Amino acid sequence: MSELSAEDQKLVTLARATMTRTGAPEGAAVRDLDGRTYAAAAVALDSLTLTALEVCVAMAVSSGSKGLEAVVRLGDDDEPDLRAVHDFAGADVVVHLGDARGQLHHA
Repeated sequence: MSELSAEDQKLVTLARATMTRTGAPEGAAVRDLDGRTYAAAAVALDSLTLTALEVCVAMAVSSGSKGLEAVVRLGDDDEPDLRAVHDFAGADVVVHLGDARGQLHHA
């Protein structure tokens, strides 16, 4: 992770901590354009299902954020659905993907 900025390393730490705290198979963290961070795990209820990234985007939007600078998503399953991220932040947002241990696949 040495190629990551300190701010992006913080997002990895937040995503891992969320996974550990909740026991979830995936975790995400985002930083908005004002430098605020949001971290979340997936939500799986009978009436509501959201990925960790979708929860983070919803938290940022509902907090008045105008966009995202960077995104981290950790988990061992397939490639995540980035539609909500790109819909809110555009195609140029920095996205880091990694496994459940926090080892990034590509940045």
